[in-house]
Amino acid sequence: MTTDMTTTTERGGTNTAVATWQGGWLCSVDAGGFRLVVDEPAAVGGTGLGPMPTDLLLASLSSCYALALAWAARKRGLELPDLEVTATGSYAGQKFGALVLTVRTSLPAEHVEPLLEPAKRVCYVSNTFAHVPEVHVALAAPTPGL
Repeated sequence: MTTDMTTTTERGGTNTAVATWQGGWLCSVDAGGFRLVVDEPAAVGGTGLGPMPTDLLLASLSSCYALALAWAARKRGLELPDLEVTATGSYAGQKFGALVLTVRTSLPAEHVEPLLEPAKRVCYVSNTFAHVPEVHVALAAPTPGL
C-alpha cells in the first residue's frame, strides 16, 4: 500500500479474478496471485469447502474498510488497537438490500468518529458500492482442444 492509499493498478489499470468451476457449487478462484476455494454450504447442495461468494463480498468490504480506517488513523498519528470491522449484509431477494459496517476498537470514540468518513472515502470497495458499475458479460471464443 502506498502512502496515498492507491497503487498504480488502482489509479487507472484493471484487476482480474478468474473463477474455474469444479463441479456442483464449487469453484477455484485465482485472484491477486492467490488461489481461493468458493463453495456453498452442504445444506444447499454445496460441499462447504469454502466461503460463499456473498461471504467474500462482505469480507472484501470489511477488510478494505479496516485497512482504510487504519490508514486514516496513521495519517493522524493514531493507532487503532484491536481494530475489528464487521460487515453485515441483509438479503433482499437475489442481492443485499443493505450493508452495515460496525467498527470496534478500544480507542475512545471521540478519536475514532472523525476517522470514519475519511476512511470511507478511500475504501475502494465501499466506493464501488456507492457508485455501482454496470456488469457486462462477454462470451470468449472457444479454446481449441478443450
